[in-house]
Amino acid sequence: MDIMEVNDLCKTYGKGEAKVEALKHVSFTLQKGEFAAVIGESGSGKSTLLNCIGALDEPTGGRILIDGQDLFAMTEEKRTIFRRRNIGFIFQSFHLIPELNVEQNIIFPLLLDYKKPDAGRVEEILDVLGLKERRSHLPGQLSGGQQQRVAIGRALITRPKLILADEPTGNLDRKNSQDVMELLTMASGQFQQTILMITHNPNLITSVDRVMQVSDGVLSNLGGHINEKLS
Repeated sequence: MDIMEVNDLCKTYGKGEAKVEALKHVSFTLQKGEFAAVIGESGSGKSTLLNCIGALDEPTGGRILIDGQDLFAMTEEKRTIFRRRNIGFIFQSFHLIPELNVEQNIIFPLLLDYKKPDAGRVEEILDVLGLKERRSHLPGQLSGGQQQRVAIGRALITRPKLILADEPTGNLDRKNSQDVMELLTMASGQFQQTILMITHNPNLITSVDRVMQVSDGVLSNLGGHINEKLS
């Protein structure tokens, strides 16, 4: 089952001699529970791709469908609501709210949507992430690895159709990077979570289902396979 479909996606900045084609006719799909990675050097277009898929930037042409819904056929208001409910984000810089503790940061997307958190779901995520003993700690009292675990929990809490991970280990040491990758792999398998990660680190892609590469705005498939997931 395809959760996401990208069709002939283009993104152009500037005009005339200043024109830059950041994305050139990009097309691919992601299946439910698939963990895919996009690699590429700085300036290759991979961040632009992630921003368009996350509805943080509007493409110049093409379509992006998530669970059959065309992102850019929606009004801006509906797109904002859809993004909040269906797309989870994990950023390199964590973007936690410093005044909120671990549990509050995790449930924050639900509170934005005026939804009551499921206590059992919160406990499950805290347990899986190894944060139960840190639930009342503020971000400033956590290590970088622990902060990224909180960010992963925040992305998981809404059960989104898609999680977008933007260089999720970029600010972490080797051990914490490995831990984060194990957590993302677990989320893909145990929770059937569809994940698209961008990275410039080739050491991070050994555990993903599929690897793609962006070079000068052109996407190519480097292979891989979809692992057998829990049904």
